[in-house]
Amino acid sequence: MDPVQSTALAGSVAQTDLSMIALFLRADIIVKFVMVALMGASFWCWAIIFDKILRLRKLYTRADQFEETFWSGGSLEELYDRIGPRAHDPMSSVFVAAMREWRRSAAKGLADREMAKVSLPQRIDRVMHVTVGREMEALERHLGVLASVGSTAPFVGLFGTVWGIMNSFQAIAATKNTSLAVVAPRHRRIAVRHRAGPGRGDSGGDRLQQDRR
Repeated sequence: MDPVQSTALAGSVAQTDLSMIALFLRADIIVKFVMVALMGASFWCWAIIFDKILRLRKLYTRADQFEETFWSGGSLEELYDRIGPRAHDPMSSVFVAAMREWRRSAAKGLADREMAKVSLPQRIDRVMHVTVGREMEALERHLGVLASVGSTAPFVGLFGTVWGIMNSFQAIAATKNTSLAVVAPRHRRIAVRHRAGPGRGDSGGDRLQQDRR
């Protein structure tokens, strides 16, 4: 290629706006839908992640306070009355459920019977297991969203990449020109879609694995 053609080609590429906003506005409706969907899923996942981090930190603090009070040697009846019927952390909820079952049995006079004394620990243990399951279900809420987005976002991003490559080949065939002025903007959009897809999906999936550990 002679210097004149090289200079003209460089000028045409330089005049092409390759900013993120310009590339998004020039994209077709399918590419825009993919990018908006991936960005929306990314914001949703990060909102869930930060919510879980803040909530777990708060629960850890309350659990430490409850353990300190529980093992301080005070009366369990007073501790139950102080916590009240509604606890604010999983450990307190398990304790309240066990004490409620014990008080219910004591109020019916079952705690003084021999057969009831044998079955009472089993009932208390069953109530505690049910409470633990309910609290774990509440803590794991929305984690399925992170798992789903983390596993599907890379494929959605690859779909956008393939769609962009198809559009580039169609433009090359229509213009019969393989110069950078024709190819570069479209391949730049492909790279933008690829980074917006798998990168965001993997970040949510990696953070989910860290939370589960």
